[in-house]
Amino acid sequence: MQPERNKKSISYAERRIKYKTYGHGDGFITRLMSPSDLGEHLKPFVFLDIFSANTNIVRAMKAGGGMPIHPHSGIATVTVITEGFLRFYDPEAGAGEVAYGGVEWMRAGSGVWHGKEMTPGSESGFQGFQLWLALPPELENGQPESRYIEAKDMCRFGPAFVIIGNYENIQSPVPAPLGINYLLVTLKPGEHWSYIPPKGHSIGWLALAKGSLETGETISSGEMVRFENGETPISLQSTGEENAVFVLGSAIPHPYNLHLGNYSVHTSADALITGERRIAELGQKLKASGDRHTESGTVPVF
Repeated sequence: MQPERNKKSISYAERRIKYKTYGHGDGFITRLMSPSDLGEHLKPFVFLDIFSANTNIVRAMKAGGGMPIHPHSGIATVTVITEGFLRFYDPEAGAGEVAYGGVEWMRAGSGVWHGKEMTPGSESGFQGFQLWLALPPELENGQPESRYIEAKDMCRFGPAFVIIGNYENIQSPVPAPLGINYLLVTLKPGEHWSYIPPKGHSIGWLALAKGSLETGETISSGEMVRFENGETPISLQSTGEENAVFVLGSAIPHPYNLHLGNYSVHTSADALITGERRIAELGQKLKASGDRHTESGTVPVF
């Protein structure tokens, strides 16, 4: 049941917006955050992309185009869908669909190559977000992990799917580091909702895929906002004639400097060297393994 405090008239005094951006686009992907801008202020959240594929992009992806296979180390990626769905197949995880409320979780740790483990589910297109999380030292060069969790196996509270973390005593099944919350939320036109962050979660932001929101000032479709630091509520109202669909993150600040490679984020220069060395080793093994496409057209994480 929706808590009574989320049904009251909204107050815009709680948490102000510090910064707004529409990011910069590259094909069907728009980068909203990177470590050189918002990621430095919002770490452990360091990269955020919104992707939106139309029919032509879907056909190209099914023909083998789209995102190339690429490496990562030191981070975890979290992929959620706001429209349409993607199919996955993995020899260990099995087959299924990631649609609204589901998630692909990939902890790169010591190093992985990925990029084609999911394929479009229909010709009509899809939309979603991919988030990168900086990992703490004990995980950044640890064992990689990949999971696909369908919407039916995820948990929600009110209008929010709990993608990562613990919100209102609802625990996500995603094995993410502690101190991070990441929600996928849909508000109907005119609906009010307030997010009260857990203790210590002084970082807060959201990115809007569809619709419009009001929180003292307007947030428009395609926009990402960073809130001022603090632990006071983030109060929102959906405006306009369509649902407002967005992701929202809060966290305890990541206390480490970011050491960046081409595809890696680590907490120290030594950890970055270790991760990039492992990526190079896996790249040679991947090249030697030949064609790894499955019957569904996907390529499992290597």
